[in-house]
Amino acid sequence: MPLIIATILREEGATGVQTHVQELRRYLDRTGEPAVLVTPFSAGYLLAAPVFGLRLALVHLSGAASVLWYRHWHEAFLRRALRRRLAKTGECVIYAQGPEAARAALRARRGPHQRVVMAVHFKTSHADEWATVAIKSNGAVYRAIRRAERATITRLDGLVYVSQWARDALLSWLPEAADVPDAVISNFITAPRPETEVRSRGDLVTVGGLSPVKNHRYLLEILAAARRAGRHLTLDVYGADGRCTKALLRQARALGLQQQVRWRGARQDVRELLPGYRAYVHASYSESSSFAIIEAMAAGLPVVTGKTGGIAEICDDGIEARYWPLDDAARAATVLVDLLDCESDRLACSRAAADRFRRDFSAEVVGPRLLDFLLQGDRGPASMAEAGPPPAHAKLPGRL
Repeated sequence: MPLIIATILREEGATGVQTHVQELRRYLDRTGEPAVLVTPFSAGYLLAAPVFGLRLALVHLSGAASVLWYRHWHEAFLRRALRRRLAKTGECVIYAQGPEAARAALRARRGPHQRVVMAVHFKTSHADEWATVAIKSNGAVYRAIRRAERATITRLDGLVYVSQWARDALLSWLPEAADVPDAVISNFITAPRPETEVRSRGDLVTVGGLSPVKNHRYLLEILAAARRAGRHLTLDVYGADGRCTKALLRQARALGLQQQVRWRGARQDVRELLPGYRAYVHASYSESSSFAIIEAMAAGLPVVTGKTGGIAEICDDGIEARYWPLDDAARAATVLVDLLDCESDRLACSRAAADRFRRDFSAEVVGPRLLDFLLQGDRGPASMAEAGPPPAHAKLPGRL
């Protein structure tokens, strides 16, 4: 059965949604499964660029208006592209990356034989995510987004949650979503190629755009606390510039960390560079899942992180990771230094991280589970046996 992946985002990019789609497509290419990616930019409409570009002007006038413009027009162009594709397609599954893509798919499909399954990457609701940057929490636009999500999600043929935390967060305000067939299936990546020679690059590394939620400022506070305790640790930060870039540079200067912190920017080859560090550090306030941590574990790095969102489902304290507090830099520095100062513990954590990745987050392990849920009843019993049992909470009827 054909699989159509629908997203309002461009094909290339470093967001978690884009990485999820990229990894799924790599896996599908290797397995020979038919799949097509459809985005608002697929049809090549001449109006797309000026329509989307107008939002940049709206941002300066009204955050709420810019959000409404973004959501409406990305969904509208995606719906048109999907209609063209689905008119030429019979029975299929549309794997929608978020509520806007799911609503476009529901409006574009030709009938129930074209099933719509949505991935839940977001934290609680898109309304909550927009409320951190552009709209008022519980304001008119916030409520409108939640109404649209309720109307969309309750009509879906299936839901894929990237963590149990993401499922619980959605059900906390939308309990009706429990009636939709679902499964919790983690994000995954292709296993990295084994390195013949690893060049040392420094002590610590973190990956993530320079936005408030990633909490890089706290990492700088931890480095400063560790230095006051006599440890000069280096930190390489990989990630695109964002709202916090200037403030972080000022903070690093104020703390005297210019020689310890290196701002590496966005890189396409981060996965190849990760094995050269001693540990991966993470201070995000909120994560439904974390590709960055999964990539670090794939590289065999011990992880030091806060226990937020779905992170506790990726790595366990004292095994693959060490949990540090997100409100006490001095205590966090102690957690970090204790790990780095005991090489036997660091190496044990490193081995456990690599083992956990191979067991739980490799594309060859998780990819079949995702595909079997999306294409239920279409691939035969052999594929389910190969993929292993579904999660205990997954609802798997004969057909979605």
